[in-house]
Amino acid sequence: MKKSYKIIIAIAAVIVIAVGGFFMVYRSSVSPLTSESNQITFNVAENTAPNTILDQLQEQGVIKNSFFSRLLMRLKNLSNIKAGVYILDSSWSSEEVLTYINDASNAESDEVLMTIPEGLWSKDIAAKIEELTNVSAQECLDLWNDETFLREMIDKYEFLDESILNDAYHVKLEGYLYPNSYFIYRDTTAREVTLRLLDGFDTIYQSLKEDIEASDYSVHELVTFASVVQFESGNPDDMPIIASVFTNRFEAGMKMESSVTVCYALYDEFNDFQDCETNPDIESPYNTYLYDGLPVGPVNNPSLDALNAVLHPADTEYYYFISDVYGDQKLIPAKTYEEHLANVEKYLK
Repeated sequence: MKKSYKIIIAIAAVIVIAVGGFFMVYRSSVSPLTSESNQITFNVAENTAPNTILDQLQEQGVIKNSFFSRLLMRLKNLSNIKAGVYILDSSWSSEEVLTYINDASNAESDEVLMTIPEGLWSKDIAAKIEELTNVSAQECLDLWNDETFLREMIDKYEFLDESILNDAYHVKLEGYLYPNSYFIYRDTTAREVTLRLLDGFDTIYQSLKEDIEASDYSVHELVTFASVVQFESGNPDDMPIIASVFTNRFEAGMKMESSVTVCYALYDEFNDFQDCETNPDIESPYNTYLYDGLPVGPVNNPSLDALNAVLHPADTEYYYFISDVYGDQKLIPAKTYEEHLANVEKYLK
């Protein structure tokens, strides 16, 4: 019994020492990085995971250790970090830093970084603006379909023309709200945010202007075509091949037959990409299974890569393609319909 008792005492001592040691390391790791004040401007981008923010804080010399700061964040319930630009100090403890960036009123200005992913629908951009500002999504959508405002924008920006006034469009500025990261004010207007996005597109347009003028496309046709290419694949390496497939189809007098145009035709009823494959007969001027040429207008807001792919498609003899959705997502093009059907059988069934 005495021997067992000694073993228990020894194990308990080891546990106490280990816990004590861990606690000492923990306290040291969440203490201030320096004793002297050193201010650092730190940006918390929207929708960034708290753990990623902690890694960034360590990389930028604000905190000592992101791992132990994660423990602190969970223990103190400090994971509700707010987007914004903050002036932090490396003489603060991890708890002080986390408490500070959990309060949006501590942001250095009323600006917030808004990141718009490539290929996003305008209605989703509007929802993102609503999340970050005092402007509602509906205010944005109303403005983006307001003819008086649009005519003003047509006069302001050379890349816009009356093509955007088509009443068949879900959102008349679809395609021109350029995907990028923008600092915007939380207290703003739909007009101010829209001008930032259109200015973003104008920068890209000016860089492509010579190529556009040398092409066979109007700006609106280019944006429409690029939006389909963007929707078909977010991989920049695939985009020139996809653009070549559709270009080859047009030159051969074939329909575009892009399932992503069906996705956009479904719009509010679109829930899953399978919906696009099972509704090729939906009546819509966006549906390229029913109508020749491009869809009636853009089906998202495309990237520079997609625009360049349409201006400079790959030189191929492909007329079909699929993506290996059950494998590595790679693009699998085909020259003939028979080859295409074999690819479907091999990769999609």
